[in-house]
Amino acid sequence: MAKQKLTPDVIVKIEKSGNRYNAWDTDGVKRTSEITSGCRKNAYNGGYLLGRFPANTNSGFSWRKVSDSIMSETTSNDVEPVSVDVPSEHAEVLSFIHGSYSLKPKGLMMSELKWKYLIRSAVRGKNIMMTGPAGCGKTMAAKSVVNSLDRPDFYFNLGATQDPRSTLIGNTHFDTTKGTYFSKSLFVEAIQTPNAVILLDELSRAHPDAWNILMTVLDYGQRYLRLDEQSGSDTIKVADGVTFVATANIGNEYTSTRVMDKALMDRFTIVEMDVLSEADENSLLGYMFPNVDSKLLTNVAKIANLTRVESKSETARISSGISTRTTVELCGLLYDGFSLEEASEVSIYPQYDSVGGVDSERTFVKQIVQKFCDDGSSDDLFNEEEMAEAVGEDS
Repeated sequence: MAKQKLTPDVIVKIEKSGNRYNAWDTDGVKRTSEITSGCRKNAYNGGYLLGRFPANTNSGFSWRKVSDSIMSETTSNDVEPVSVDVPSEHAEVLSFIHGSYSLKPKGLMMSELKWKYLIRSAVRGKNIMMTGPAGCGKTMAAKSVVNSLDRPDFYFNLGATQDPRSTLIGNTHFDTTKGTYFSKSLFVEAIQTPNAVILLDELSRAHPDAWNILMTVLDYGQRYLRLDEQSGSDTIKVADGVTFVATANIGNEYTSTRVMDKALMDRFTIVEMDVLSEADENSLLGYMFPNVDSKLLTNVAKIANLTRVESKSETARISSGISTRTTVELCGLLYDGFSLEEASEVSIYPQYDSVGGVDSERTFVKQIVQKFCDDGSSDDLFNEEEMAEAVGEDS
């Protein structure tokens, strides 16, 4: 049988903005979030377009290099992105902020009020700190602001930085021909880029040296970075319109984080992300995994909600609830053919302590999960009233 010729239904061109590679289709729609960063980077460096093709499975898509013949048939090389024009007049600014909810990605579960507050803070050039529990969508929300405003953007994971000075300022190098010379960091380039949005991920996990360096950069009355502490050393001014967006985990349960300096916190506008309700969790999972049985997704949302309600109760038998990041990973396993019990075994149970045997946190969570498994082998952990109360607590 002759192989069916496949043609892409969408073709994108990759444009570099800061240290991010953005994808724009022929209608000017931004599709960056649909394509892996490696695929986008390779397409940009290789100077070719990407096409969206039906996957070999019954559903889904894959992004691949578009051949010259298909390119000539389906699209022009002159693909220009459509920018979001952020207005400057007050009346227009108000209209933009309060009409911005349509810019929020469907996969980001965030209230309209908080989204508008986030957009307003970015438009007004505020330093923004996204806070909330692990896996609640802080980084996604921060990146969504970048995509919505279509400004040059730079990403720095401060929680993974071993040498803050090198990351934020630069390094001294030696070359046999040039001798000793100083090489400025990408962060120095970023803060000199007008209207850039700079994402400082995992700020609460950063070394205090990073906080000290950032103090003058983030202060509205200073806004500069000194490359060296010696008098007369170069001072880099932060360019006009630069916005800093940080993410942070705040609370005693995050043992790898540091207690953040109050002076540093005061330099930010705080936008707190909420833990998703059962309905929102179910809606998100349904959006992300349309090919997974809806009953399974509902059960995952119920399991997550039960653990969260329990962890907040006065007589809590577990220390923390299941995060949205975990439910997404679990549903990815369901999509790949794992049963709910199998997916829970590898993605949920390792997060809970097994010390204490039948009275351990892990045993408790296992019994919650088994309530929603098909074999019905679990002992009753809750009576019907307790189940209804826990499930309905968040509604």
